[in-house]
Amino acid sequence: MRKFFIYLILGIAVTLEAFEIKWAKDFNAGIAEAKKANKPVLFVSSRHSCKFCVVLDETTFKDKKVIEELNKNFVSIISYSDENDYMPKELWQPGTPAIWFLEPSAEPMYQPLMGAVDAENFLKALGIVKEEFNKEKNKK
Repeated sequence: MRKFFIYLILGIAVTLEAFEIKWAKDFNAGIAEAKKANKPVLFVSSRHSCKFCVVLDETTFKDKKVIEELNKNFVSIISYSDENDYMPKELWQPGTPAIWFLEPSAEPMYQPLMGAVDAENFLKALGIVKEEFNKEKNKK
């Protein structure tokens, strides 16, 4: 009976983790992980006091399909300017949230998306980024 409860608790822990974005520890760790896994990077510049950052976090970044796609095909990094998290000066934007898609080398693939993007449109953007990344990867 004791083993049953241990397996139940472990199962719940694994299930809960599956419903959260696996954020890299910091920018440099995320870039290192992206290079190793050869995956594109989602980099978000955010602030805790930003209304649209909170909306993005509480809606789009809680969407099951968004979480699954990010955890499977991207390395995700978030940097909070109000926590003085490291952010390359080339990626700084005057507004937040700024949503960047980067190569594993940390080079931007596109200009940033600004503001709270809903889950449906965010998934479309992820699809475009993944397709373009795979095209470029296959050329090399």
